[in-house]
Order: sequence, then C-alpha cells, then structure tokens
Amino acid sequence: MKPERAVLPGLSLSFVIAIISQLINSYLIKGIGAPTVALLIGILLGNTIIRQPKWQSGTAWSEKRLLEYSVLLLGATITFQTIQELRLTGIVFIVMQMAITICGAMLLGKLLHFSEGMTLLMAGGNAVCGSSAIAAISPVIEARDEDKRLAVTLVNLMGTVLMLTLPIISLLAFHHNNFLRGAIIGGTVQSVGQVIASATMVNQATTTYATLFKILRIIMLVVVVLIFSQLHQHHQSAKGIESTVENSWRRALPWYVVGFIILCALNSWFHFNGTISGIAHGLSGWCEVTALAAIGLRLNFAAFVKAGKKLALYGSSILIVQVVSALILITVLL
Repeated sequence: MKPERAVLPGLSLSFVIAIISQLINSYLIKGIGAPTVALLIGILLGNTIIRQPKWQSGTAWSEKRLLEYSVLLLGATITFQTIQELRLTGIVFIVMQMAITICGAMLLGKLLHFSEGMTLLMAGGNAVCGSSAIAAISPVIEARDEDKRLAVTLVNLMGTVLMLTLPIISLLAFHHNNFLRGAIIGGTVQSVGQVIASATMVNQATTTYATLFKILRIIMLVVVVLIFSQLHQHHQSAKGIESTVENSWRRALPWYVVGFIILCALNSWFHFNGTISGIAHGLSGWCEVTALAAIGLRLNFAAFVKAGKKLALYGSSILIVQVVSALILITVLL
C-alpha cells in the first residue's frame, strides 16, 4: 500500500469523528467544546472497536501534522496590536500568570516524579494554549508520544473544568466587572475554543476581553518554545549528552512556529480582511478537532487509568495554582 493510501483510513476516521463532535457540540451538548468531545469519542472507540493496524498510520499522521497546521493557521487570526488594548497592567498580569503556571506545573511535576517531557508539556499546555502549545513544544523537548497524548488529554479535561466553573467563580470574585471576568477566563482557560465558550456564558463584553487576554498568551507561545528548548538542552548537557547551538535553535523554531510568526506579523502589518482570518480560524479549528480525535484513538486508556490518581492530583493541583494566582494578581494589578 502506498504511504498516502495507508494514511487515508485513519485520517478519514478522525475527520468523521471531528464532524460528529462539531454536531454534538452545536446541537446536543452546547459549550463543552468540539475538541473535548472528539477526544472523548476517540478514546472510547480507540480502546474498544477501533484497534486494527490499518488505522494506525492515518491516526499517527493526523496527531502530528494536523496540530502543526492548527498552530500555523492560528497566526493569521491574531495581531501584535492586541497588546496595546490590554494596557501595561494587563500585559504584566498575563506574563506573571504564565510564569506562575509554568513554575507551578514544573515543581508539581517534579514532586510527583513525572518525566521532564510530561512536566514541560503540562506547563506549556496550561500556560499558553492547550493542545496547540503542546504540539509546538513537543519536538523542541523531544517528548515521547505517550507523554504528548497524556498531556493533551489531561489539559483538555482541565480546560473543560475551568470552562464550566470560571463563569461562577468570576461572578463571585468580581461581580459584574466584565474586564476582570474576561481577565480570569482569558488568563487561565486552556484552549481558544474553551475561552470563548466560557466567556460566552457570561456576556459579549466579557467574551471580547477574554479573547484579548487569550491572544496575548498565544503571542507568547514563541517565547515559551524558545525557553523550553533551552531548558531541555541544559538537562541534556547535565546528562552528558552533547548538542550544538545550531541544533538547539533549529529545534526551537519548527517550521510551523516560524509560519505562525510570519502570519501573525503579516496580519499585524497588513490586517487580513475578515474572510481570510475567518477561513484561517475555521481551518485551524478543524485541524485541532481532527487531531484530537486521532489522539483519542491512539491513547492507551489502560495506561491513563493506571496513572489516574497521580494524573488527577497533578491536574487538580495545577488548576488550583492557576485560579488562585489569577485571583490574587487581578486583585493587585487590575
């Protein structure tokens, strides 16, 4: 069988699950997010009836490539001018919130004896933008596929919890202040879709502010990728594994991260019209949902359950760190 034909069955299956997930999210369980639905359906099918070898090539390709395309296309939907709309205090809040999330995830991961790869993926996925951040970080830290799948699954489940609870938490903490409610939702919730879904439960003004704060986190993706690359290189050197600066920088900027920067810069300078940005946003979303369906199909649920208590403790601890730090920083800074 030709390579492209070998990919088609698994890719087609993942895309069908993505379509079903979009329909479920739109008409049956509104707000939970198509990516989360696709992941759960994939896990269910991949650990029961879809276990034949013929699906493996396509799901492996979808898991890797479609998340990369999702990151690339995301660049055409944001601009650097976003930073100006949040004022200096808003920027300081996001930078500090991301730093606390990353440090907290790394410290907790070390205490719970997770691998370097899993710890960094959880740190980046929660601090930046969920699955897309994990996709961008994975190659620069040479993460194992199993760590990547576990991190994507846990981060999406954590994002769902925050998506559903933050509208209530933000109301109790900040009453009807739309800017502050947008700050906590946009500054903590993992994926773009989950941020929008969560903020929509409040009102349109909160959705606008939450999206701006989220976009600033996405812009910081490149910085996080570079920092994590250097951390990985330091760990490798400590183990006596030789690496060159050239290789480090090459891995630190995968082609799709470079593309993300270029599209973001072009959109900042020339301002793509709404049609182009809308198409890029739609394609990015479909790529993400299809990739998460493939990740679900390839996830070893038995291994996930085996580490269940440990993963649950890790995820819930990071959630507490994120929400508590956001509440404190917003109160002090904003």
